Amino acid sequence: MALEVQVVFDAGSPRALGTFWALALGYVEEPPPAGFDDWDAALDAWGIGPEDRDMAYALVDPQGAGPRVFFQRVPEGKTAKNRVHLDVRYSDAQGVDREDRAAKLAAARRHAETLVAAGGRVLNEVDDPREGAWVVMADPEGNEFCVT
Repeated sequence: MALEVQVVFDAGSPRALGTFWALALGYVEEPPPAGFDDWDAALDAWGIGPEDRDMAYALVDPQGAGPRVFFQRVPEGKTAKNRVHLDVRYSDAQGVDREDRAAKLAAARRHAETLVAAGGRVLNEVDDPREGAWVVMADPEGNEFCVT
């Protein structure tokens, strides 16, 4: 039996970083628990004050296929290269001819431009006939990922 996977990010500002990743992945904010109209009502009921409202934030795939993505506030910033990163598979440019790969890389570049406007950074671009094509990026807090 396969187990459910959740992707967790440490963050300085979970809500801000989560908003970026919602755009990157096409995800939405996790709905509030049953019995609550919104998250503020739930947090009020649980005794969580306004000063602690940005301790965590969660995203879900609106189709229910992808894993939940959870952002938790930590006091320290990112200090080293990621040992694991996400590939945002915006288009599959592997195993296609040069012309098709160029079109798919152009689509990935357009998505990368949208993410740059939202606070991300382009770090590198790769176009290798053997390995494929992708854009290496960093999110607003410096976490590396690729748009393929």
